[in-house]
Amino acid sequence: MNLFFFGMGYSSIATARAVHETIDRDALIAGTTRSEENIERLADSPYRLHVFDGTAQGATLGQDLRQATHLVLSIPPNDAGDPALNLHRADLDAAANLQWICYYSTVGVYGDFGGEWIDETATTRPINRRSKQRVEIEQHWRDYAASRGIPLMVLRLAGIYGPGRSSFDKLREGTARRIIKANQVFNRIHVEDIGRVTALAAAANLSGTFNLSDDEPAPPQDLVEYAAHKMGVAVPPGIPFEAAQMTEMARSFYSDNKRVSSQAIKRALGIELLYPNYRAGLDAIFELPA
Repeated sequence: MNLFFFGMGYSSIATARAVHETIDRDALIAGTTRSEENIERLADSPYRLHVFDGTAQGATLGQDLRQATHLVLSIPPNDAGDPALNLHRADLDAAANLQWICYYSTVGVYGDFGGEWIDETATTRPINRRSKQRVEIEQHWRDYAASRGIPLMVLRLAGIYGPGRSSFDKLREGTARRIIKANQVFNRIHVEDIGRVTALAAAANLSGTFNLSDDEPAPPQDLVEYAAHKMGVAVPPGIPFEAAQMTEMARSFYSDNKRVSSQAIKRALGIELLYPNYRAGLDAIFELPA
């Protein structure tokens, strides 16, 4: 297996680690990051890294991309479309051994369903511009994969959390807030579940559009309260949504209320999630060495 990641960030590194640990310890892994500083930060990793900021072609990545057998796309679109497809189409076309593509999308493409359960059969009706772009780029990649006869998995991810990106960190930083909006739930997924699912799907060359979210969508304030109790610190006071000061982007997340099912990807791979709810995920993070 020879993997290339456009966007060697949090989820991609978890996937690369899962591939080496559970699928193919000799897999060759390369990917992009936005700056030389990020390459320095990952200097001890076993990955070949290239600078690509999405505004111009990456000067050094062509050869690794052309040799890829598996491709994971973890870069968000910009106003021009998908940076990888726009700027490295020729290298993609020259990847003669490419046999599988994965595009990380978002459950935000569904929009608001008033807290109801939905699955992949739900209509996409995104609320904000970012999610509308995602719908368009999903289709661009479907069209590209079809033109090449290559299996494509579109993986629609819920809100990502994990070590270094959890309610524990917000409490330590003093930025945790318990904003309360009646009947509001958010969907989330632990980063290790993203890595494991993507690695297994790559090994199986799985195609199709799938959701990836844990089994218990929950109000965001519940996570902060649970984490505070685990840490033995004071629970931040509740703030009514109407009175909360937040950016327009943060406020927009609260206009999107649904419960997203991941039964399809679990059936396709014959698995259950490592962390099926926020309590299991936070417990595991809490037990990690400091």
